Amino acid sequence: MKYADVVRTVQEQSRSVGREEAEATVKAVLRTLAERLPEGLAGHLVAQLPHELADEIRSPEGAPGGPGQPSGAERFGLTAFAGRVAWRAGIDEEAALQRSAVVLNVLDAVVSPEQMTKVAGALPPDIRELLPTTRAVETEV
Repeated sequence: MKYADVVRTVQEQSRSVGREEAEATVKAVLRTLAERLPEGLAGHLVAQLPHELADEIRSPEGAPGGPGQPSGAERFGLTAFAGRVAWRAGIDEEAALQRSAVVLNVLDAVVSPEQMTKVAGALPPDIRELLPTTRAVETEV
């Protein structure tokens, strides 16, 4: 799936969201997800994303992972995840939760099932609830 397709799909599934807002949400969710995932896993995720989205997972100059590298796993739960997405996307936390679920659903279609299973396994149960139901349940078994 190409970058424009990802943004358009998020826009369509988010209802009443403009393209710029959908794009900001996609980037906010990916950046926050990258902060939560272990470095190696984030790096494998980068390899499967359109380059415009992969850039959101790579850390900026001077970040803990070094320039152009995933920044590494921080420990935080759903409340902090929603807060970070909300802050980055300029939306409230309720919208951040709803749109994060949409973005993660689209991400599930973009990357390999094996990769998404690993992503789900690296997330705490509360954040994992944002994943598509089948992926969240597969990981709990």
